[in-house]
Amino acid sequence: MAYPYTATSLILKSKAKGVPLRKAVLIFSIIISTLSANGLFKEYKSQILSIKGNQAIINDSNDIVKGSSGIVMHKFNDTASSIIARVSVIDKSNGKATLRFSTYSALKQTALPLPGITPAVGDSVILNYLYDRALIVVPNYKIYSKITKHFKNITWVHPDILGAYLAQEYKPNPDRKTFRTMCQQNVASLIFFALDQESVFVDCNNFKIIKKLQGDRVTTVQLPFYTRVKKIDTSWFSFSSSKMDSYSDYYKRMINR
Repeated sequence: MAYPYTATSLILKSKAKGVPLRKAVLIFSIIISTLSANGLFKEYKSQILSIKGNQAIINDSNDIVKGSSGIVMHKFNDTASSIIARVSVIDKSNGKATLRFSTYSALKQTALPLPGITPAVGDSVILNYLYDRALIVVPNYKIYSKITKHFKNITWVHPDILGAYLAQEYKPNPDRKTFRTMCQQNVASLIFFALDQESVFVDCNNFKIIKKLQGDRVTTVQLPFYTRVKKIDTSWFSFSSSKMDSYSDYYKRMINR
């Protein structure tokens, strides 16, 4: 389900029991498992120890992976706090982790200004934020079924949602911008790519590889990926709209560029 980005979303009350939900969309949500998604990407909370320029230092942990992302929370009082920035892990050494700040745009409202608050020492950092929700890009249904059954506590955004978006936008060659848009609209922070003999979890915000896994040999491919949306056409009016010439090579180039 997609969460609305309303004015009330700018302030996250600690006593709130949940977030209002938008009308349900087609999402393949898996909630029963013996393998915890939090065991794979455990959310990690810490406080900012120091800041220099657009970088901050926090205590390191085995739960932190270089390249992973998260958010900075600023506490206004005992009942209210707000997300004020995004962070990415750029280094781990000597028991400390170095983070780089960037703008957190998921709560952007055209009717409201961005919060005029910058991160400060003592603010809370939450890494691996929304790492329990992921887009899934696989070449065929067989691999789709295998992955979703294996990682049962990850909430997978069904590929039909992305497929429908591509069809609407006349874009059969999804790029980083496309994936970031779909992550934001579906409240996800990871993308799973099943490539030839290798699979990777990629952070949707910075496209850093968070985890590599041994994959299957890809022999059957549906372009641009497995989806039940069959007709994703190009557009004569867009130079960026074109058919993909491959599957694994295309996504490897996109991830590693």
